[in-house]
Amino acid sequence: MRSVKIKKLTIEAFARYGTFASVMEPTGDKLGAPPVEFYRDMVQQDIGCGGVVSYSACVVGKRDWVIDCTESHDYCYETIICLDGDYLMHVAPACTKDELPYDNIEVFLVPKGTVMNVKKGVWHQAGFPYKCDKVHILCALPERAYATDCFVLNIPKEHQIKVLDEME
Repeated sequence: MRSVKIKKLTIEAFARYGTFASVMEPTGDKLGAPPVEFYRDMVQQDIGCGGVVSYSACVVGKRDWVIDCTESHDYCYETIICLDGDYLMHVAPACTKDELPYDNIEVFLVPKGTVMNVKKGVWHQAGFPYKCDKVHILCALPERAYATDCFVLNIPKEHQIKVLDEME
């Protein structure tokens, strides 16, 4: 029987096999600053037929539960995995950018370890940690979607929504 020693995982040692990144301790290019930091395109996956999925980390810290911003993607779904904490996420039905249905915004409690696919056009954005200080989230989007297919809308003060700590 052959035996092998365990190797430390490093970029150099693993390069001939693929790539990796830590979602729990992300580094590299990022957008935003605490309490919401988005580490973009950390690992990429060629899925054939010219498609590339980029995996990014979003670190969301504690802040007031007020929905004051939202975004949508016209051409792609966004996959979100909550890794280490429960998470409050808002969504609203897809519509034109001029007719955001403020009255139809809903907030869901997403348990840690949950994988979600947000459909094209659905309004969403960084949510809120629930009963914890910080949540690490893995996001999967087409390469550079945050720059090429992301419409961000700052919600006017009169339409902003306070999230209550109550369940329906």
